[in-house]
Amino acid sequence: MRVAAIELPARYGDPDGQLRSLDRALSALPPGGPTLAVLPELALTGYVSPRGDFDVSRFAQELDGPLLRAVAALAVAREVALLASWVERDGARCFNSAALIDEAGATVLHYRKRHPWYPETWAKEGDLGTPVATIHGRRVAVAVCFDIHFVSGEAGEVLDTLDALLFPSAWVDDEDEDEDARGSILPALALGHGCAVVNANWGRGTPRVPGQGGSRIVLGDGVTAGRAPEEGARVVVASLPARRRLPGGRAAVKRPRS
Repeated sequence: MRVAAIELPARYGDPDGQLRSLDRALSALPPGGPTLAVLPELALTGYVSPRGDFDVSRFAQELDGPLLRAVAALAVAREVALLASWVERDGARCFNSAALIDEAGATVLHYRKRHPWYPETWAKEGDLGTPVATIHGRRVAVAVCFDIHFVSGEAGEVLDTLDALLFPSAWVDDEDEDEDARGSILPALALGHGCAVVNANWGRGTPRVPGQGGSRIVLGDGVTAGRAPEEGARVVVASLPARRRLPGGRAAVKRPRS
């Protein structure tokens, strides 16, 4: 199975434009390319406005709303499963959510961010746990951005069974930091649980903030299989092997030595 992290540039309040950008990115993938692609956190509506407004509840839609229907149409047209993040409305509540839509246009996984970042005052804490889906014989689950700091402690037993953790993000780094923290967090997580991590991060756009770019795919041995280039098409593609299974169906998990 081949997977892709598609690094759409930050763009606020223009879902139609972002859907066109996504379609162009998917159409540029090589024949026989990825069977699953991950989009950045809230990539279609934007995560924060150029003026620093983090309240994106104005973009909220239900799970069966027009935005995800448009994503499903692209999944069918381009014959690729898509993991898309959106602002979900459920009654009076809003969530920072993600849905995995397969090539037939069906939603096979629905996730709500368990740990909204501090400025996300519009979002409720996710209440769906860490659901798992099997697609093309691979077990996958989702963590959205800030969740990555908690997922090992809260859902470590789930991660131990996965082939890949799909990780959409709108990463923000401290301008004073010399290194992107994902460079240590993601390999440690992958190696600790023996599962790949597919990270699609928002690209440089409007607004520009520290931490944009650097989408990457880290395999279950902790090795980074690919990282988005600084210039040009920012799409990362890698083969995702099935994790080794032990007799009785259990997964082999590599643990770092203490």
